[in-house]
Amino acid sequence: MNEIKTIPIHEAKSNLSKLVKRAAAGETIYIGAYGKPEAIIASPDSFPKKKPISEAFGCLRGKMELPEGWDDPLPEDIIESFYSIRGFEEFGKNE
Repeated sequence: MNEIKTIPIHEAKSNLSKLVKRAAAGETIYIGAYGKPEAIIASPDSFPKKKPISEAFGCLRGKMELPEGWDDPLPEDIIESFYSIRGFEEFGKNE
């Protein structure tokens, strides 16, 4: 198994500008203590890009169908059942 070469924190502080240039060139720099990586310096290009919000909202377009009337108002008996929850009647009396 390949062990990740980790640069000690003190060395990274002393050579930060050099490490940033290496990362900008595409290298991923691991920083840590006692050989254990605790942070990385990497180019922003190495991270996956987020989709624009306009694309995120259309992600199910064409993949599902809503039945006709799905957004019709609820029947009165269902609306009234929301107000019949035990304890709800007492809630409105204190106002």
